Amino acid sequence: MTKKSAKIRYWLMKSEPDVFSIDDLQRLGKTAWEGVRNYTARNSMRDDMKIGDLVIFYHSSVEPAGAVGLARVCSEPYPDATQFDEKSEYYDAKSTREAPRWILVDVEFVEKWPAMVTLHALKAEKALKSMLVVQKGQRLSVQAVEPRHFERVLQMAGRQPAEAVTA
Repeated sequence: MTKKSAKIRYWLMKSEPDVFSIDDLQRLGKTAWEGVRNYTARNSMRDDMKIGDLVIFYHSSVEPAGAVGLARVCSEPYPDATQFDEKSEYYDAKSTREAPRWILVDVEFVEKWPAMVTLHALKAEKALKSMLVVQKGQRLSVQAVEPRHFERVLQMAGRQPAEAVTA
């Protein structure tokens, strides 16, 4: 199967809005999703994310936390340059340019929702009981989302089905 014919996958990516918000992404248009320092999240970006995949943009570490809009993966994975910058909070002395440890993808703005779909609302929705973000102890900043969960979150946000977003 070629990358062009590969089925779109769905993701949820968390960001603290005081660090980088949906408004920041809307203003910039696209950004490198830098600073991920969890191997599982890194592996998802490196091995599974493809150009065109859709992302639920999630504001975390705020009250209330929740889904605030959509983004799209718009690059192949590549090394996160912050791992090599000694002045960066994401610097990793064990990573080398020949063997980088940390990978990222670029994401582009798709839409900001009129209202946040709060974590409380996600947890209250029976159809989402197995969605990763509502699981106790689930803290991954990059996580896969099942198509049925993605569609339900779009419905809760009052948005179009995913195929309308990708058209």
